[in-house]
Amino acid sequence: MDVSLFDFELPEERIALRPAHPRDSARLLVVHRDGRFEHARVRDLPNYLRGGDLLVANDTKVIPARLHGRRLARAGMDGEGAKIELMLHKRLAPDCFLAFARPAKKLAPGDRLRFGEILSASVIARHDGGEVEIEFDCAGSRLDEAIAQEGEVPLPPYIIGKRKPDARDMSDYQTMFAEYIGSVAAPTAGLHFTPELLARLTTHGIAQETVTLHVGAGTFLPVTAADTAEHRMHAERAVLSERTAQHLNATRDRGGRIVAVGTTSLRTLETAARDDRSFAPFAGETALFITPGCRFKSAEILLTNFHLPRSTLFMLVCAFSGIATMKRAYAEAIREQYRFYSYGDACLLFR
Repeated sequence: MDVSLFDFELPEERIALRPAHPRDSARLLVVHRDGRFEHARVRDLPNYLRGGDLLVANDTKVIPARLHGRRLARAGMDGEGAKIELMLHKRLAPDCFLAFARPAKKLAPGDRLRFGEILSASVIARHDGGEVEIEFDCAGSRLDEAIAQEGEVPLPPYIIGKRKPDARDMSDYQTMFAEYIGSVAAPTAGLHFTPELLARLTTHGIAQETVTLHVGAGTFLPVTAADTAEHRMHAERAVLSERTAQHLNATRDRGGRIVAVGTTSLRTLETAARDDRSFAPFAGETALFITPGCRFKSAEILLTNFHLPRSTLFMLVCAFSGIATMKRAYAEAIREQYRFYSYGDACLLFR
């Protein structure tokens, strides 16, 4: 499909730089199956679901994946080496990551890097697109602790361009479901939940499960191809457990609906769904790219934020609810001054 079909104009002031507080006070645009719109708050979510439905969220945990440091001086050079910024995006081994480097042209295999007082590494390889393979001098939990101490919250570029990360972001950019370390971007639909909201959902008979998809830095990359058929997704690690698969299948058998919290949860569900709409356990990489024409096998309902134009995420919601409907919904959200992107408001889509 022509990528220009997924373009729209967004006033810059609609980009949220801070989340709503409390989290479930964010606005909610409800997009019904017949195309009607309804304005609510995320805390009203129980009113739009029914007993027997199953809510599925992503339990990945964001790491402080942006590192600022220096390339150590090479032999024969005086003074300090070049300043280097790394965005870690995929763990290859207990001591090894793939990362996007800036400026990547300053790095070569064998270079030594230093980040703060306790973290150092070597460049193993340099790939296309500014990507490098980095081997750290420590591994496992010791490396996790060092990255936590020296790293910075990897806020999206549209926020970083307007302000620096601060102490608030350490908690603001983490969902209450976060358990398994591995993401360089938050599954932002999950940011809207509070313990109080989950308790109310339980009271209404709406059960909850989690899946895991470790969001990579590819989520920030624009679609540069002119046609969706030419775009390739970055592979990301996903897990759907045996227990979750059983709960999903039991929900379906009872006539309940699957409610995906965010595009990452939906992509994991679709990866694990069989052609007969049942679910199997899954643990591996997924590069699933969902565009209009997709025949969904998993969720009937999607809670998600408002996404960037021409992004794979906007293409996914257009696949879920239709291009014309989502363009009207986004125009309505802009007109009603909803807040967009990672820290913004949400929409509830009925497929």
